[in-house]
Amino acid sequence: MTVRVFGASFVVTILALIAAYLYAGMSGLAICAILAILEISLSFDNAVINATVLERMSPFWQRIFLTVGILIAVFGMRLLFPLAIVWATAGLNPVQAMDLALNPPANDAPAFPDGSPSYETLLTDAHPQIAAFGGMFLIMLFLDFVLTSKNLTWISPIEDPLSKVGRLPNVPTVIALGALIIAVQFAEPGDTTTVLTAGILGLLTYLVVNGLTGFMESEEPGSGEPGSDEAGSARPGGPTKATQAVGKAGFFLFLYLEVLDASFSFDGVIGAFAITSDPILIALGLGFIGAMFVRSITIYLVRAGTLSEYRYLEHGAHWAIGALATIMLVSIHVEVPELITGLIGVAFIGAATVSSIWANRRDARSDDQPNSDEQSGSDRSDVGTAP
Repeated sequence: MTVRVFGASFVVTILALIAAYLYAGMSGLAICAILAILEISLSFDNAVINATVLERMSPFWQRIFLTVGILIAVFGMRLLFPLAIVWATAGLNPVQAMDLALNPPANDAPAFPDGSPSYETLLTDAHPQIAAFGGMFLIMLFLDFVLTSKNLTWISPIEDPLSKVGRLPNVPTVIALGALIIAVQFAEPGDTTTVLTAGILGLLTYLVVNGLTGFMESEEPGSGEPGSDEAGSARPGGPTKATQAVGKAGFFLFLYLEVLDASFSFDGVIGAFAITSDPILIALGLGFIGAMFVRSITIYLVRAGTLSEYRYLEHGAHWAIGALATIMLVSIHVEVPELITGLIGVAFIGAATVSSIWANRRDARSDDQPNSDEQSGSDRSDVGTAP
């Protein structure tokens, strides 16, 4: 199964590295490899969350995610998204934006006679708005998870009280808006309005897409009681795991997954400009290699049943999302190194994996103990009745 799931990713990696070498020589190949490694290492929490959504989709919509979805991730988010920001912020047409990206001015000098700044500068200047949008979307995802009552908890001293708070109506939205208001206070004076607008749009996007997804899933024949999983825990907008979303529900779940994937990639795309401003190398490293491997990991987690085997993995991924959302809101005013972002995510995922292994071993010992006691009792009985 491993070869079948990751085979295409390895082929794409080889082709992308060859393309990077032909495009920019050994330096281009090295930059492409570095970007790919960073994207893969920092996106494991993305893959885990994607897997929790993907397992709720029908095989048809899973294939759409792996085909159309990869095109959106590669060309939409890693290539067209940065260019679209330049089009919007600098008033350049697409040809000028691409020329500015491929031919950056020396020493960040103005690229055009009218004083337009460099491609990298334009993207960096747009970071507060991007961080506000992505941060609000992700913090809503985190809050909807930790504020929902669940039969299974990981960090129980924290999650149990939070689930009680979550019984109050609209608590996730209230907390998210409070976080946005605090973040806006630290934004640059000229960015206050745009940051606030971007954050509200991120919040509305989550509410609309998640709400439509939940509604469509509840309308599916045989979907059962909406908002619950097999264990009986409430999952916002989710059907029982025994059913999979098809039709309109599958489409909105696909749309939700794409927006979620885009929110994860915002920070990575902007952070890539600390290494290179070349959009071709960014598309090859982050898109073709990184996005392909994230999708392969997602499929592997679903098909191997990893989420069921490692019971706390989903919890760890959501806590990593909460940390990432907080970092994105903080980065509106303070620059946060990518290394810190990645290490926090890895720490939560690693801790959740270790906790799952310990829990599995504890359960295995508990299952074996009665058998041992029964066997011992049987032996004692045999001894007592021997002539």
